[in-house]
Amino acid sequence: MTGQKAIEGCRKQDRICQKYIFDRWSEPMLMLCLRYVKALPDAEELMLNGFYQFFRSVERFVYTADAGITAWLTKIMVNECLMFLRRKGTLKIVEEKYAAGTYVEETPIGKMTADELYRLILDLPVGYSTVFNLYVVEGYSHQEIAAMLGISEGASRSQLSKAREALRKTISVKQDK
Repeated sequence: MTGQKAIEGCRKQDRICQKYIFDRWSEPMLMLCLRYVKALPDAEELMLNGFYQFFRSVERFVYTADAGITAWLTKIMVNECLMFLRRKGTLKIVEEKYAAGTYVEETPIGKMTADELYRLILDLPVGYSTVFNLYVVEGYSHQEIAAMLGISEGASRSQLSKAREALRKTISVKQDK
């Protein structure tokens, strides 16, 4: 089955097409949710809520390619995760007065595996990891992040800078060992 046929079937509420979409995209969407929410049961619930939202709104989706399905699902999942973090009260981002001028010099990561880096990102405070994921992994701009989180662009930049610095320090300590 192709993505286009599956979307057409989903519009008709065809369970086989919905299962195809779920089976094809559930693993990457679960991994996305786990980048924001550290507990697997919460991430699974958010992923399922995201798919529910996707199937409810599939009529508005315009299929151009399978990458479009990925992009739309990603946006839905990110929104689900951010709403969850707000509800739990764990997404607290403090406004930084001088954030716009913050710059941290880039350094190489070294010989870390993607899994090691992923674990370090999970260990960051929620605000740092959320902005880091939105900016670095999802590719949102600071303007978009600010709108999504209800913060200033400067606060977004500051959180990203602090996340990078925290990662840099942790990586440096690990490489010195």
